[in-house]
Amino acid sequence: MREQQWVGIDVCQKYLDVYVRPKGKLFQVSNNEIGITQLVQTLMAIQPELIVLEATGGMEINVAIKLAEAGLALAVINPRQARDFAKATGTLAKTDAIDAKVLAHFADAIRPEVRQMSDESSRQLEDLVQRRRQLSEMITAEKNRLRGKTNLIQSNINEHIEWLEKRLKEIESQINKAIALDDNWRQKMKLLTSVPGVGEVVAITLISSLPELGQLSPKSLSYLVGVAPLNKDSGKFRGKRRIWGGRAKIRCVLYMAALVAVRHNPVIKDFYERLINQGQLKKVALTACMQKLLIFLNAMMKNNSYWQPPLIN
Repeated sequence: MREQQWVGIDVCQKYLDVYVRPKGKLFQVSNNEIGITQLVQTLMAIQPELIVLEATGGMEINVAIKLAEAGLALAVINPRQARDFAKATGTLAKTDAIDAKVLAHFADAIRPEVRQMSDESSRQLEDLVQRRRQLSEMITAEKNRLRGKTNLIQSNINEHIEWLEKRLKEIESQINKAIALDDNWRQKMKLLTSVPGVGEVVAITLISSLPELGQLSPKSLSYLVGVAPLNKDSGKFRGKRRIWGGRAKIRCVLYMAALVAVRHNPVIKDFYERLINQGQLKKVALTACMQKLLIFLNAMMKNNSYWQPPLIN
């Protein structure tokens, strides 16, 4: 019987530290095309049950893509998960080699779900959407800096705002062209924007940054995004339920969609008012609306159906 093996990969800019459990084998390759090719060949030979690496601001993308293309089981996890796991197992020291060993142990003990890597066009769309968000934030920041400044500085800031707005329009044009050229994305846009409260920005963000929409159960998706309230109870103590973790950028656009929906979407509006009448705080009620809206969108994507309140509610 073949022995099960688990692999942890610590990613940095120049190197990939790799640990194979339970063999205890530790090795290092360069984080470039040659090193990644060597790594893929080595792991293909041993066929591990699961490979785990952390999301490290994009440095992990190349190796993750190559491993996934080779058909190897791969999970990219949040660094906080790995660090919390290390502390829980008494591993307080932190080096690249130790981190690789922790990730291999995490793969063996926790066995996180393997999710399919996005294709090249999806990653490009996500980059465009992220850049759009960055430009919008910079424009807002510059507008906030106008207050109380002299005319000379205001002129300088206004010039920068004008330049940023031009770049923003260019990015938005690229996003629209990308959506228009893809039949699948175009259909998803039509489905999502059929919901009162869901505009183009929300829909594009969901398409690019939440490919699991329509693929997971409502409960799993709520936990993935971070809109599912988590218990905080111990013995007789009953703490307040709070949302935690998940994908912050998805929660941001869901929040904006929920703000619009509680005014213009009859189903969400009735749900919100019912919670308020029951004594819920507005913030709590709005969070519940975010989750409900996400569940609706998930069902629509799963069934490839447009917004139909009598059938969905």
